[in-house]
Amino acid sequence: MAEQPVDAAIAALVAASRRSAVGRRLQGDIETRLLQSIVDATARLFDAEAASIALFEPDPDRLEFRVAAGEKGAGAIGLAVPPTQGIVGYVYSTGQPLALSDVGNDPRFNRDAAEQTGYVPRSIAAAPLFDEHGTLGVLQVLDKRSSPTFSLRDMELLGVFARAETRVESLRLAPGESLVCFTDGVTERREGTRMLGEDGVVTVLTGAAAMSAGRLARRLETAVSAFTQAPARDDVAILVLRADPAGEPVRPRPPAG
Repeated sequence: MAEQPVDAAIAALVAASRRSAVGRRLQGDIETRLLQSIVDATARLFDAEAASIALFEPDPDRLEFRVAAGEKGAGAIGLAVPPTQGIVGYVYSTGQPLALSDVGNDPRFNRDAAEQTGYVPRSIAAAPLFDEHGTLGVLQVLDKRSSPTFSLRDMELLGVFARAETRVESLRLAPGESLVCFTDGVTERREGTRMLGEDGVVTVLTGAAAMSAGRLARRLETAVSAFTQAPARDDVAILVLRADPAGEPVRPRPPAG
């Protein structure tokens, strides 16, 4: 994997999992779009056949695959499995990431569930997703195209989620409102002793409430780049979610970097 695309994809993952106070209880389509942006970035990052997120749901207790990406991922959406069974159940119940290069010979592998999706993987990497109450789900990656195994570096990337101090809240955007999420590379942009900071971000976005999600992201990205001529010392990723007053779909902007 080239270093620059990897850094950009990592930034997208961190932006979605750490910096935003957004999570699984977002209302309606916004929740799904956020989760979808995570698996889309994950599938690109690993050049994987599929990536998916399963979230815990009660009554009855189960792990439900909410979103998926990649050529082989679509069949997983809607599948529900017990929270203690299979690879996904093991990762959820133990809170530990796991990588397997030959899943067919692992006794934890739930072949029946895999066959229901229409795709039986050869290798799997999975990491738990946390909020302040504990494990809320599992991010799973199937079959890198470039390698039959997942490396230690790969598991470190998935560990972004396992280590993230994610804060999960409910949030409803009214029509015309936007949510702007960004990594530390935005607020910590420096010119000498000056730092852009959160106040600087507010100043940049003041008066821009009517802009589309894409224009908001470009406005902030331009301001970050113009703040100093020095090379960036940290990844910069910007994610804007907008409740469009016309009801048009919101399309996540690719990460900057």
